[in-house]
Amino acid sequence: MDFGKLITAMVTPFDKNGKVDYSTAEKLIEYLLENGSDSVLLAGTTGESPTLTDDEKIDLFTMGADKFGKKTKIIAGTGSYNTEHSVKLSKRAQKAGVDCLLLVTPYYNKPGQPGLYEHFSTIANSVDIPVILYNVPSRTSCNITAQTCIELSKIENIIGIKEASSDFRQIAEIIRSTGEDFVVYSGNDGDTLPMLSIGANGVISVASHLVGNAIKDMIESFLSGDIEKSANLHSWLLDIFYGIFITTNPVPIKKGLNLAGINVGGTRLPLTDMSDDEIEKFKHILNKYDLIKV
Repeated sequence: MDFGKLITAMVTPFDKNGKVDYSTAEKLIEYLLENGSDSVLLAGTTGESPTLTDDEKIDLFTMGADKFGKKTKIIAGTGSYNTEHSVKLSKRAQKAGVDCLLLVTPYYNKPGQPGLYEHFSTIANSVDIPVILYNVPSRTSCNITAQTCIELSKIENIIGIKEASSDFRQIAEIIRSTGEDFVVYSGNDGDTLPMLSIGANGVISVASHLVGNAIKDMIESFLSGDIEKSANLHSWLLDIFYGIFITTNPVPIKKGLNLAGINVGGTRLPLTDMSDDEIEKFKHILNKYDLIKV
């Protein structure tokens, strides 16, 4: 199953009362598909998965599959630090019609590598749809080693990994030692071009909410052999790649969308709004890309 080169980890829109705004979520998916995204990830970290209820997640997955199943691939974030809970949610997501699951490394309880293998294999074996692993040690304090990933890649429906470790030795080993049909996505926008250079397949992006077409152009330029154009685009995009992390994701990307006229609401506690100083700095970054006018 081809999920494309650019997958957007979509924010979850909330209304003024903090409830999930499914109507805006539908419009946002349409917007992303019109602006470079090949597939869409719902209820990932950027989608504030820790503060969404299971029913909210399933309603998002159902809306995505029902409304866009013929246009794109819908990936569902169903991972957690509780294997049994993840199995139940993954089964419900499959029933809702999603195309793939994204399973984040268990956080807080910090299992060892044997535990990680058992966790991911148990969830993958409970469903019949593809699974992409998600390694993000900066958030989970737990790393999927190259060897564990390689072993997990032998499970038929574990088809890829979103790698946000920025450990290029580890990433290169995964690319070298897994099959040609195992996909490796960058989990950091700023790592996308360097990872493409060692054989990665694309990116699961946050910045693509605002500069999706430019990211797609960077990837396609690299793959077509126009390395200079790709490198120039990478350099030009660096300010937004890192600017959207001026404070904890997804606070800035939601602020950026709101300032650009795409109203997705705020974040749920414990996340709070940016400081006035952060907002001013961020506005100057957005202005560089003609997303707003300061």
